[in-house]
Amino acid sequence: MNTQPKTLLQKENNFSEWYGEVLKRAEILDVRYPVKGVYVWYPYGYKLRNLIYTILRSLMDKEHKETLFPLLIPKEELMKEREHIKGFEEEVFWVTKGGSTELDIPLALRPTSETAIYPVFKVWIRSHRDLPLRIYQVVNTFRYETKHTRPLIRLREITSFKEAHTAHADRADAEEQVKKAVALYKKFFDELAIPYVITRRPDWDKFPGAEYSIAFDTLMPDGKTMQIATIHLLGESFARTFDIKYEDKDGSLKHVNQTCYGISERCVAAVISVHGDEHGLVLPPEVAPIQVVIVPIVYSSEGKNGEVEKVCLAMYEELKKAGIRAFFDNSEDRPGAKYYRWEMKGVPLRIEVGPRDIRNNRCEFVRRDDFSRMQVPLGDVVSEVKGTLNEIQNGIAKRARETFFANIYKTGGDEEMEELSTKAAHGIVSIFLCESERCGQEVEEHLGVNVLGEALYGDGNENGEGKCMICSRKAKRVYVARAY
Repeated sequence: MNTQPKTLLQKENNFSEWYGEVLKRAEILDVRYPVKGVYVWYPYGYKLRNLIYTILRSLMDKEHKETLFPLLIPKEELMKEREHIKGFEEEVFWVTKGGSTELDIPLALRPTSETAIYPVFKVWIRSHRDLPLRIYQVVNTFRYETKHTRPLIRLREITSFKEAHTAHADRADAEEQVKKAVALYKKFFDELAIPYVITRRPDWDKFPGAEYSIAFDTLMPDGKTMQIATIHLLGESFARTFDIKYEDKDGSLKHVNQTCYGISERCVAAVISVHGDEHGLVLPPEVAPIQVVIVPIVYSSEGKNGEVEKVCLAMYEELKKAGIRAFFDNSEDRPGAKYYRWEMKGVPLRIEVGPRDIRNNRCEFVRRDDFSRMQVPLGDVVSEVKGTLNEIQNGIAKRARETFFANIYKTGGDEEMEELSTKAAHGIVSIFLCESERCGQEVEEHLGVNVLGEALYGDGNENGEGKCMICSRKAKRVYVARAY
């Protein structure tokens, strides 16, 4: 019997085609919806999405309260914060009619929710006793994306935007919240086994209306980075625009200090892209819709509903009782077809059971991450499954980290532009760059990259000062890379 897994594509050499094929064959997204940049979740893909967001919600719920604000934003509210809307004005979808009647005030489909939420914050916040206020929501947002759209990565309808908004009595408390948000996102992506760099975005690329922005970026198989989370210190800017004040203990009125931070379904794209291989998805057990698939090895009708199926069914019930997301594939397909299907869908562990296995009181485990096999006594299946899933989770994380950090290049400051450009074509380059936008633009133009920002939070590349590679002034280490 040939059990060699079928090959899909080499994702590093042709990521775009590989990505599209995996989304289709693994039934993550259906891209055939007749609106550009708008897609349909298959049930399997939506289950993956929900498991990922269950982790995110569990982390958010420790300190935040989930809420839901309206989709429609009146134009007058959206336009209040000029710097903010300037960053989105070319991306806004407008509703101008109700039926055949022209609306008195055009309504925007939210591109992001600051201007929807903060008028309500003004009503909710009256006293210092109302602070800090921490809320979040998971909603659809809409942006008229004119660049090349890509499922889960660059969309016109973002279907799973988690945005958090907080208000605080002073700047120090708001900045402490930024640190908490960074720690929360680190834990989230660690659980997804997604490696990342954390940067403080340059001033010319910060969130419109923010004092500063912090971002998480991961590395995709084609050597480009993808921003997977952002955190913004808003300070008092929106509070002054929307007149959000509180009465302090001494009776004085003060503006609140605010933060906001968000994650979209790019986190799903990261799980698919970072861990997948030429055979399809490779899902971390933490978020796999099916963690274990049981495949009976029966080639004739004699085994149907016979001893093999009884053993498989009993095994399935035991695993399910133990809280493991298991599936018993008793379809009419041949074993090879089943292997291909579940490998494509990234099921972490396959259990094969045949007549000979039963005679020997055993079954065979096949890991999806490395296709290694091991024989396991039937009486030890549940405990061995738990241990093996934990090993797979750790193994996937280790491989992802090693690949990621092998593609971060730390320069000494004396490299030629051509050499840096070659490195940036394959990963992230750490260079010395001053805070000047002009120098940043020159680097972007010459290297064909995006300046991600100053390296933060202890990944080993943030330390040290040097001379800006453009103007030779005092500079800090900054990450640059080609980016989505």
